[in-house]
Amino acid sequence: MWYVKVEDEETDPRYGKPPEERTIEELIKSSVVNVDKPKGPTSHQVTAWVKDIFKVKKAGHAGTLDPKVTGVLPVALENATKAMMVLMGLDKEYVGVMHLHKDVDIETLRKVIAEKFVGKIKQIPPVKSAVARRPRVRTVYFFDVLEKEGKDVLFRVGCEAGTYIRKLVHDLGVVLGVGAHMTELRRVRAGHFKEQYSHSLVEIRDAYEFWKEEGEEKYLRKILIPVEYAILHVKRVFVKDAAISAIAHGAPVYVPGLVRIQKGIQKGEKVAIYSLKNELVAIGIANMTSEEMFEKKHGIAVRVDRVFIGKDVYPKSWK
Repeated sequence: MWYVKVEDEETDPRYGKPPEERTIEELIKSSVVNVDKPKGPTSHQVTAWVKDIFKVKKAGHAGTLDPKVTGVLPVALENATKAMMVLMGLDKEYVGVMHLHKDVDIETLRKVIAEKFVGKIKQIPPVKSAVARRPRVRTVYFFDVLEKEGKDVLFRVGCEAGTYIRKLVHDLGVVLGVGAHMTELRRVRAGHFKEQYSHSLVEIRDAYEFWKEEGEEKYLRKILIPVEYAILHVKRVFVKDAAISAIAHGAPVYVPGLVRIQKGIQKGEKVAIYSLKNELVAIGIANMTSEEMFEKKHGIAVRVDRVFIGKDVYPKSWK
């Protein structure tokens, strides 16, 4: 899984710190919260409430949910909002209820779904959408019928980001020739953010107030996901302490600064740059494949796009 360029490279304990050793104040400035969005408010309203709870200047959400839809909504705080570029395209999983306008037997339903609505499908976004209404291809990984009671169907869908489930149900109704619409929908997964580890707004507020008023951190520490652990789906490289200050000032990652390289990196792919203490230093664009980073002695391995670490966290080793 990894190429190791320097076997015995060490990190200086005087500089930086592992994410789990951060104070609550530090965590709030660089974490993601897995919010269980309630029915009613927009995703923007929920994000604004989370922003108010933590009293931060910036917050952003990944993957908008309609007001009537509930479930997993990752919300990034402060410095972690820079990671939205890699949080927006996460695969999604939903559980929902569709209502058929005329009854269809369950075997016919499953057969049509398997033939027409699994794999690469073509969708035209609905009228009320934030994107242009042009046909676009999305991948549906699975579309399972869990239960059927009369004309109501409980289903589960796993799909690529940007797939409209309401439109998927409508199009299924058209193909069946009976019509259908979605009556309920809940997002149960966005990437590695799962329903069972999501938190209600009340739970988040209570955890924050418990810390503020009682000094008790344990509940808030369960809610605040350091940005490092929120983007584990992004391939990584680890760099020497001596390279971090230059990267923090916007310099690219040069091959001699690399310690470990995850296998499978392709040129042009987004890459996370980590310190040996597991701190997210920056996110950049790979200028080489993993193999080239490992084999070459010189050159730019990764061009830096977003810097996360402070400029003064590690000492300068350059002039």
